[in-house]
Amino acid sequence: MSDGDSQLEPHYRMVPPESLPDLPRNSVHVVLDNLRSAFNVGSIFRTADAGAAAHLHLCGMTAYPPHLKLAKTALGAIDYVPWTHYAETVEAIDALHAEGVPCIAVEAEEGAATYIDFDWPSPVAIIFGNEVRGVSPDVLERCDACVRIPMHGFKNTINVATAFGIVFYEVLRRQGVIGH
Repeated sequence: MSDGDSQLEPHYRMVPPESLPDLPRNSVHVVLDNLRSAFNVGSIFRTADAGAAAHLHLCGMTAYPPHLKLAKTALGAIDYVPWTHYAETVEAIDALHAEGVPCIAVEAEEGAATYIDFDWPSPVAIIFGNEVRGVSPDVLERCDACVRIPMHGFKNTINVATAFGIVFYEVLRRQGVIGH
């Protein structure tokens, strides 16, 4: 760098979380119901940070910090996104309901509204399930509604981290957090 160049901003990993300013959080909670892949969880942490999610609720066997594979894909986001681990997903759902937060499952359920047509409340918790089994039945029955992402190919699902990004940013758009 020449003498005339301005100082570059420090890389985010070089900025200690305690020195960052308070960040206003959006009113979207995220519940992960027994995700198998720590890499998916890490990716969800990064996207949750990008959209300033209110809180991640990591449930059951879902990886939670400290975890090497999670940290590898989160790229530091685990330090910036509030999170809690619950032994059982129903504990997270019950805690959110106690705070008056509606819980909406994202699942390929017959008759579920598409995430685009759904009237998203604020605040809201969006629930994503296991990569193979989906959202567990005991969690689905506690949810206030279920939405789906339309599928037009042979498979009826997509990667959970991808599904999260699609739905999360639609909710933020609908809440007026991001532009069209």
